[in-house]
Amino acid sequence: MTNPLNFGQVAIDAADAGALAGFYSRLLERPVGDDASPYFATIPGDRSFPTIIFLKVPEERAGKNRIHLDFLANDPAPHVERALELGAAHAGEFDEYGTQWTTLSDPEGNVFDIGLEHRE
Repeated sequence: MTNPLNFGQVAIDAADAGALAGFYSRLLERPVGDDASPYFATIPGDRSFPTIIFLKVPEERAGKNRIHLDFLANDPAPHVERALELGAAHAGEFDEYGTQWTTLSDPEGNVFDIGLEHRE
């Protein structure tokens, strides 16, 4: 195709965009963009990590989010512990489909996973 579709960023709806960006910034040890506010914030990406944008929306999250972030590490346990210390809530431990992961929810209730990096 002469006009390929490229990946832009991951967008997360939030009650307080700046505060939620701060949580993920601390978890990922990546800076929040200088333009952060309660209405809009970013964690800028690079060639190996997508930009994450946070947008204030008026409605509350309803039900389980259908798309979620998956983070991987060679040793996920310390990252899970750090997420809990930063305000995440533990939702479950899983060992399925040839991989292991922990499901957590961020301070606004959005689900995300921290899993064991796949080894081949």
